Amino acid sequence: MKKLFSFMLIAVFALTACSSPKSLVKVKDGVLQPIETEVPVRPAGQKHVLGLTTPKMDVVRVGFIGLGMRGPGAVDRFTHIPGVEIKALCDLHPERVEKTQKILERNNFPRATGYSGSEDAWKAMCERDDIDLIYIVTDWKRHAPMAIYAMEHGKHVAVEVPGAMTLDEIWNIINTAERTQKHCMMLENCVYDFFELTTLNMLQKGVFGEVLYAEGAYIHQLEDFWGAYEADWRLKYNREFRGDVYATHGMGPACQALDIHRGDKMNYLVAMDSKPISIPAFIERTTGEKVTDFQNGQLTMTMIRTEKGRTIQIQHDVATPRPYSRLYNVAGTKGYASKYPVQNYAVQGEQLDATVTPNHEDLNAHSFVSREVRESLMKKYKHPIHVELEEQAKKVGGHGGMDFIMDYRLVYCLQNGLPLDMDVYDLAEWSCLAELTRISLENNSAPVAIPDFTRGYWNTTKGYRHAFAK
Repeated sequence: MKKLFSFMLIAVFALTACSSPKSLVKVKDGVLQPIETEVPVRPAGQKHVLGLTTPKMDVVRVGFIGLGMRGPGAVDRFTHIPGVEIKALCDLHPERVEKTQKILERNNFPRATGYSGSEDAWKAMCERDDIDLIYIVTDWKRHAPMAIYAMEHGKHVAVEVPGAMTLDEIWNIINTAERTQKHCMMLENCVYDFFELTTLNMLQKGVFGEVLYAEGAYIHQLEDFWGAYEADWRLKYNREFRGDVYATHGMGPACQALDIHRGDKMNYLVAMDSKPISIPAFIERTTGEKVTDFQNGQLTMTMIRTEKGRTIQIQHDVATPRPYSRLYNVAGTKGYASKYPVQNYAVQGEQLDATVTPNHEDLNAHSFVSREVRESLMKKYKHPIHVELEEQAKKVGGHGGMDFIMDYRLVYCLQNGLPLDMDVYDLAEWSCLAELTRISLENNSAPVAIPDFTRGYWNTTKGYRHAFAK
C-alpha cells in the first residue's frame, strides 16, 4: 500500500508538471527522473584541463576590460603584486580609462595603452601579442564571449562572477579552454575570505570528520545599489530571468569543502522560489511603472545532492531587508562551522564536560566552543595562504583583503607554472545554477541533472588542494 501511495504521488507530480508546455519531466519505473540537458561530446583530439600547468612567467602582462564598479580596484590591487606589468586598459567610456590611468601613475606604474569608444574595442586588446592575461570585469552577458575570444587569441583569462549565464556559454568556454589549453579562472573572491580558508584547512586536516553538507548564499538587499549598474543591467537581468542568477559566492566555498570534481560530483538539484514582491514594488515606487512580469523570485532556494550522498543548500535573495549573509555553514561527523551572523565552531568533545551527566532539557549543552577555543583553533589552523598574505592583504584591501589574495594567488600560480586555485570546471559548476534552477522552477521544482563538466574525469584528482612552489 505504501509503495502504491508513493507511486500515486509521483504520478500526480509528473502529470501536474507535464501540464506545462515547457515540461521535461519523465517518470521511469515509477521513479521521477531528473531532467537532463545535453552534454556535448568532447571534440576529437581535445583533452581536459584538470591540473593544467603552463610555462612559468617571470612577468605577467595584464590587460583589463571594464573599469566601472570593480575594475579600477582590481587595477590598483595589481600594482601591489610583484612581477606584474599592466599593458592595457579598456572601457566603453574614455573618461574611465583616463581615471584608471591616474591609479597607475599614483602607484609609479607607466601609463597603459587605452582602448575605448567602441563596443568592440576590447577585441583589439585581446589580439595583442604582448599580453598574457585578460582580466574581465564587465556585466554578466559579456563575460563568456570575451573570455572565449581572449583564449582563442592565446591569452589566459580571469573573469568576474558569474563566469557564464547559460549552459551553451559554459560548454563553449570549456571547449575553448580545453582546445587552447589556456587557463580560464572565475574571480570568486569569497573562497579566500579568512574564515572560509581557515575552515577549509580544518576540513582538510580531518578536524570535522567526514564532511556531509554545506550551505551557502547570496543574501544582500540591493535597493541602494541598483542604480549603480550601468544602463540598469543587473536589475533588468533579475526582471527577465527566473532562478539563482548569482550563486557563485555561496557555491565556491561549499564546493571546495566537498571536493567537487576532485573526488565527488554534483548529481542533481531541486529549486523553489517565493513570489517576487519587493523589487517590483521598488520599481513602481521609484519609476511609477507597475511591474506584472518580474521573473526572479523574492527568495530562490536550491538543494543539491552529490554522488557520495552529500548535500549543498544555496540561497539567493537580493530583495528582502535581511542582514547581509553568505551563510557558509559546513557540517561533518565531528564538527560544524558557521560564519553568519557570528563566526564560530562546534567541535565534538570540545564543548562538553565528560564528568557531567547530560541533561536533555538543557538546550545550551550543545553549543559553540568558547571564544578562547575558537581563537585557538583559528590560530592553529590558519591557512598557509593567510600566514603569508594576511597582513599585506588587509593593507591593500578589497573586501577586507580577500580580493587581493585572489589576485595575488592568480599571479603567483602563473609565475610558478602551477595549477590555478580555480579551474574552468569550477567556473562551470558554480555558474550553472543560473540555467539549471530556472529549468527546475519552470517544471514545478522537478529535479534537474547537473552535468559532469569534466566529462568523465571528476574522480581523477583526489581532494581539493592549493598548489605551492617548492
